[in-house]
Amino acid sequence: MSSDLKSRDQALLSLNQTLLESVARGDWDTYASLCSTDLTCFEAETNGVLAEGLPFHKFYFELPGDPQASATPVQVSMARPHIRWIGPDAAILSYTRLTQKLSNGAPITASCCETRVWQHIDGNWLQVHAHRS
Repeated sequence: MSSDLKSRDQALLSLNQTLLESVARGDWDTYASLCSTDLTCFEAETNGVLAEGLPFHKFYFELPGDPQASATPVQVSMARPHIRWIGPDAAILSYTRLTQKLSNGAPITASCCETRVWQHIDGNWLQVHAHRS
């Protein structure tokens, strides 16, 4: 793989990592800046129904949080990421998301499988679809 292709892949992985960290921190502004306004998704919370638009996601960012949660370290990472480029302006990124945190003082790791579709729109890479299971 050429260094240009490796650099392109690394840039997309870095962007996705920023997105995941914004979710872990509850940082709506960063999350929204990385998503298309017409973002679609299938997630456990949608009960098998395709959700469309950012308001669905914003609801979860606005829920009152546990006051102790902000003091609890959370680390989120992508295991075995795989990128399929479907053109110069679109890519599908699949991976297992690992979330490490403390629960009642004990470390736990949760995992889920995710696929995110990224598209280059108006000079920016934006997430346009997500699927989590």
